[in-house]
Amino acid sequence: MEFALSQAKKTCPFLHVTSASSLRRLSSMPAGASTKQSSILLNKAKQCPVMGQAMAVQKRGVATSRPAAQKPTPSVKATAVETAPETLAPKPFAPAAAQKPVSFTSKSKHFDYESFYQHELEKKHKDKSYRYFNNINRLAQKFPRAHTARVEDEVTVWCANDYLGMGRSPVLTETMKRTLDRYGAGAGGTRNIAGNADLHLRLESELADLHHKEGALVFSSCYVANDATLATLASKLPGCVIFSDVLNHASMIQGIRHSNAQKKIFRHNDMAHLEELLQSVDPATPKIIAFESVYSMCGSIGPIREIVDLAKKYGAITFLDEVHAVGMYGPRGAGVAEHLDFDLNAAHPSLGNGSIMDEIDIVTGTLGKAYGVVGGYIAASASLVDMIRSYAPGFIFTTSLPPAVVSGAMQSVKYLKVSNMERQMQQINARVVKSRLAELGIPVVPNPSHIVPVLLGDAPSAKLASDELLSEHGIYVQSINYPTVPVGEERLRITPTPGHNQDMIDHLVHSLETIWNRYGFKRVADWTAEGGRAGVGMPSSSKVTPLWTDSQLGLDNALEQGKKVAHRSSNVL
Repeated sequence: MEFALSQAKKTCPFLHVTSASSLRRLSSMPAGASTKQSSILLNKAKQCPVMGQAMAVQKRGVATSRPAAQKPTPSVKATAVETAPETLAPKPFAPAAAQKPVSFTSKSKHFDYESFYQHELEKKHKDKSYRYFNNINRLAQKFPRAHTARVEDEVTVWCANDYLGMGRSPVLTETMKRTLDRYGAGAGGTRNIAGNADLHLRLESELADLHHKEGALVFSSCYVANDATLATLASKLPGCVIFSDVLNHASMIQGIRHSNAQKKIFRHNDMAHLEELLQSVDPATPKIIAFESVYSMCGSIGPIREIVDLAKKYGAITFLDEVHAVGMYGPRGAGVAEHLDFDLNAAHPSLGNGSIMDEIDIVTGTLGKAYGVVGGYIAASASLVDMIRSYAPGFIFTTSLPPAVVSGAMQSVKYLKVSNMERQMQQINARVVKSRLAELGIPVVPNPSHIVPVLLGDAPSAKLASDELLSEHGIYVQSINYPTVPVGEERLRITPTPGHNQDMIDHLVHSLETIWNRYGFKRVADWTAEGGRAGVGMPSSSKVTPLWTDSQLGLDNALEQGKKVAHRSSNVL
């Protein structure tokens, strides 16, 4: 019994963090306990991707009225494999709006809050959008390794947004330690009241310089920056209309909603559709075109030059989210807009040099990904920045970033303005991983960026692949489901870093191949035969050219040299 419990605790995140006494309390309710009390453990089991399937199988067995002796209860290990073909079949998604209203009024006529919570959670489980949170504790000195809930169980992380490994770099950590000793842990207030330090002003100056803008403003996150800026600006501009790419991040969508401005959604990167929508609005009406440079779940690149041209033609301003590009593209890490004029910006990195960066009205970015800490920001004209600073509740009423975080961010930004090694090595590793998976026919959504989205096509398959990578192969890659991606385009999102060496890449590729063989997941040829999906196997697909060129990476033969550099990468960092 002890051995069985030990094995179960290794694979089950709930058992792993739950004490034996708590389990006994949940499963052994006193006489007279309510039905709701006695079903707590049962509800937990239903939410488990393994036990939930086992219980569903057992329930189906009972429904057929077959004697229990004829159908033994399958083991946990067997259930995950034996039920896979049935559970992996795509199921139609039923929107919540189509469901009948449910009453939550109890006998006392008071609202039953707990039942409401459970009902909402059940909806997430039924449409396969419930989010499971793995216990992952990254190890700074072993990047990109981490331990799970058990300190002795280590895994390799392949999906983190610390894209360059800067979160463990002495460039940041040493200055953060010194700042912590001098200024303490917290900022002590909002920017308006006791939380506006010299460090904040210096960081904003560095960010303005990075993006060739007059000013910048730091927020607690880029989610807040996007929400606050779009909501404030669009609500102030009289009759403003916002044009938003259909794949824009939730933070921009929320900001548009909060603005109460009219919105028009254009098809992803479809310039003809965007122009058609722009033509439908009075030329004198204030307009904002909101879009991203790197779309994080598919890795596609926004057509920045074309959008800028349309904005000029129709009197709009541009709002460019560079969250998944800052630090990683361009000669100084300012993002894709800088990268488009790579040589010009490398030679003359300043406002007014004539690059496309000068034409972008508002740039937003994050400090929590390639820069290795936390926080977000906008960069724009001095007047725009001052207006947002003066009116945006998301800035005014939020405690400012702690001095230690700000000092680390500033050093990271300054360092990556002059060091190309980290971003070059990241791009090389991304190329190698994509190439290796292509050789095996494992479907990667084609894109020119550092994102490696591996297509599964349904939520149960993506969850199963993610779970098995973690439990059997010591690899952590989170599955991505609706609403982050459309139903039917579920995937694993892999993000190579400079710290992933050749042995790690070999292990990742071998592990994915093992899982694809075991469950018969679709390969590129299968998607092609079905007409394609999410860019994989599409009839009109053309060859994708990486945004970073071979010469920008300093390679004569990018792939072969890349494999050599990737093998040495763990010794460099």
